[in-house]
Amino acid sequence: MDVDKLKLKKILRELESVRGRHTELISYYIPAGSDFNKASDFISQEIALTRNVKNKTVRKNVLGALEKITQELKLYKSLPENGFAIFCGNVSKDEGKTDLKLYIITPPDKVSIKLYRCDQRFETEPLKEFMKEKASYGVICLDKSSADIAVIYGKRVTILKHMTSLVPGKTRAGGQSSVRYSRVRENLLISFLQKIAATARELLEKEDLKGIILSGPGPIKEKFQKEEYLLKSLADKIIGIVDTSDTDKPGIRETLERGRDLIKETEFVREQDLLKDFFIKLSQGKGEVIYGEIDTFSVINENKAEIVLVSEEFENIDKIEDLCEQMGIQMEIISTSSQEGVEFKNIGGIGAILRYV
Repeated sequence: MDVDKLKLKKILRELESVRGRHTELISYYIPAGSDFNKASDFISQEIALTRNVKNKTVRKNVLGALEKITQELKLYKSLPENGFAIFCGNVSKDEGKTDLKLYIITPPDKVSIKLYRCDQRFETEPLKEFMKEKASYGVICLDKSSADIAVIYGKRVTILKHMTSLVPGKTRAGGQSSVRYSRVRENLLISFLQKIAATARELLEKEDLKGIILSGPGPIKEKFQKEEYLLKSLADKIIGIVDTSDTDKPGIRETLERGRDLIKETEFVREQDLLKDFFIKLSQGKGEVIYGEIDTFSVINENKAEIVLVSEEFENIDKIEDLCEQMGIQMEIISTSSQEGVEFKNIGGIGAILRYV
């Protein structure tokens, strides 16, 4: 998870913790490309309507929230490219007290819906969609006995499906003719490859993939491509074929290692390269990196850190983020979806590559 999404996640947690005593919490999504003046005028119309609300407390709090939104929007000359997600309302937990709080968010991707809601809770579902990682590359790793379909989501690799076949080995049972046995074996293999293609279509066609890698031990992957089992729209996305010694998790991992040049622009590879650099420097013992909470805080405060690495499972991640932001130091959130990410977590989950030794 990158820093922007980490910040959005923190805001989401705060928004979802708020509960209004009445229907007085406003959620307003302004889609990208909207007429900014009309979006502002809409709030003015809601102010006029709210003045007719009979409940005095609700009227007061909703009007206060709408006016706060109006004043904030006046600070903008135009709508940001991605639109706005705006939340405002009385967040006080004490009856009779007013604590109006405004959250105005420019999401990391374009807002696609127009929504206005006044409720006892903020409407955060559209915002949650921005937290979902989008698939970038697919992997189909196969041989005659098994197959795996995986997808790279940001820094994560997820195996969507593992399949096993009924294709027997080349050693035939006694009493069977070699021709008959070979025909049975070939039919079972064809059936298995058709099953792989159908499953790939079900799982991968809905993803907006930049490319697909075919991999596996032996010649089955080439047969799968050459004989055009895969749906054409998916077959056209094949960017390379990679030899591996296995399928399943080891095969997927080997695919990504051997095919890293095919996916070198992904967050997954970028994180792997960063961790590789960190561990190499750590093993060399030249003092180019440090790890551990106390030492990392020290080099941040002394402005000696070039990049701070923090595991996504590190307990004080918010504190580190705030300090790095104050010092103008780059911070990288390290996932635990890879073996290297787990190893980093196991040595404390925090470290830094230094500017100088």
